[in-house]
Amino acid sequence: MQPISKHTGLAIPLDRVNVDTDQMVPKQFLKALTRLGFGRNLFYDWRYLPGEAPNPAFVLNFPRYRGASVLLARANFGCGSSREHAPWALLDYGFRVIIAPSFADIFYNNCFKNGILPITLPDAQVDELFRRAEANEGYQLTADLPNQTVSDTQGLKFHFDMDDFRKTVLLEGLDDIGMTLKHEPEITSYEQRLHPQANLYEAVDFKQ
Repeated sequence: MQPISKHTGLAIPLDRVNVDTDQMVPKQFLKALTRLGFGRNLFYDWRYLPGEAPNPAFVLNFPRYRGASVLLARANFGCGSSREHAPWALLDYGFRVIIAPSFADIFYNNCFKNGILPITLPDAQVDELFRRAEANEGYQLTADLPNQTVSDTQGLKFHFDMDDFRKTVLLEGLDDIGMTLKHEPEITSYEQRLHPQANLYEAVDFKQ
C-alpha cells in the first residue's frame, strides 16, 4: 500500500449528502477479481448518460476539476453497503484525500486499508472549503498528516483529529498484511518454540 504523509492536490467539491457506496460502484461492476480499473466506474450512474457519454452536469466531468486528487464531500459520506470496491474506485480514479463532516464507519475504516486519508472537519470548515473550491479555479489543498492540518495557499489552515494507530498505518503504508509482517520476528520465534513439539508429533506412529 502506498504511504501518504503530505499531499497537495486539486480539490473538487461533490455537493451531495449521504453519498453511498452503491453509487460509488454500482453492483454490476463488482465481479472484477483485482482492485484495478474501478476508477472508470466511479459514480457511474451520475457520471455517464446512456451510451456512456459523459454527463456534463456532473462535477467530475467539469474540465476545471480534471486531475483532482482531493475530494470535498458532505455528511455521511460512504454510507450504504460495506463494499470495499468503493475506496478501490476512489483510489484508482486518483483520490488520495477525502474531506467531509462525517463518514460511514465501515467506509472510513476501509480508507485506511487502501491508502486514502479521510479527514473529518466541522460543517462550517467544510462549507468554507466548498466555497473556495467553487470560487477559485485550480484551487488546491494540502493535507499534512504528520501535523494533522489542511491548508491552502491563501493562508487558510484547519486542524483535524486522528488517532495514532490510523495515522501510523497511513504514514507507513501498512495494510492488514503489512501490519502482520511488522511482527514477523515474534511470529518466527513463536513458530520455533513450537517446532520441537511438531517434530515429536511427526515421529509418533499412530497406527500402533
